Amino acid sequence: MTEQLRDLSDDRALLGRTSTAERVSDILRSRIAEGYFPPGTRLSEDSIGGALGVSRNTLREAFRLLTHERLLVHELNRGVFVRVLTVEDVEDIYRTRRLVECAVVRGLGEPPYGLDGLAGAVDEGRRAAREGDWKGVGTANIHFHRELVALAASERTDELMRSVFAELRLAFHVVDEPQRLHEPYIARNVAILEALQVGDQGKAEGLLAGYLDDSLERVVEVYRRRVGEDG
Repeated sequence: MTEQLRDLSDDRALLGRTSTAERVSDILRSRIAEGYFPPGTRLSEDSIGGALGVSRNTLREAFRLLTHERLLVHELNRGVFVRVLTVEDVEDIYRTRRLVECAVVRGLGEPPYGLDGLAGAVDEGRRAAREGDWKGVGTANIHFHRELVALAASERTDELMRSVFAELRLAFHVVDEPQRLHEPYIARNVAILEALQVGDQGKAEGLLAGYLDDSLERVVEVYRRRVGEDG
């Protein structure tokens, strides 16, 4: 937790003079999505408030917002914890991803598309894999899908999916088999990117749908086993 708080202190500059609960929640959501706070972690008001330099009331409001997004849970007389998802949560996350991400690809219109962000996420994943950083590969994979959603140029869709991807990271933490989970999708990300580069939306959507179905099956299989073991 000490390392996470030290990193969190670096985010203090992002708050500036107009610190708000929404901006604090943005920071914490990003940290959850990047894997700094694993499921089941108790979030200390004093430590996090001190690291960010915000008041207790501001932090509590940020916690409330993230609880509403299903990223945190408040337990009476115990405090606020990063949520541990159920198998049903994971299945619902993937249903939402399939609905939104495939619709984004289907609605892209005529090529060419602005694919620099997608290409950058592919390069990020390859680089992390070469270094044996499989958690980093998982982060790059989430970046790939975030950039894919961004192709819709919709602030509302981006906002919706920010929370979904943060919840997805919670599932990845429980699975805890990062290489087996993420390595196959480096090449699949490349295939989706290449289909979009030549303007073949239909092929890209088909690849993406198969990708998400296979990923759901793999994650749920391991997740169900791990949650059962922990229980």
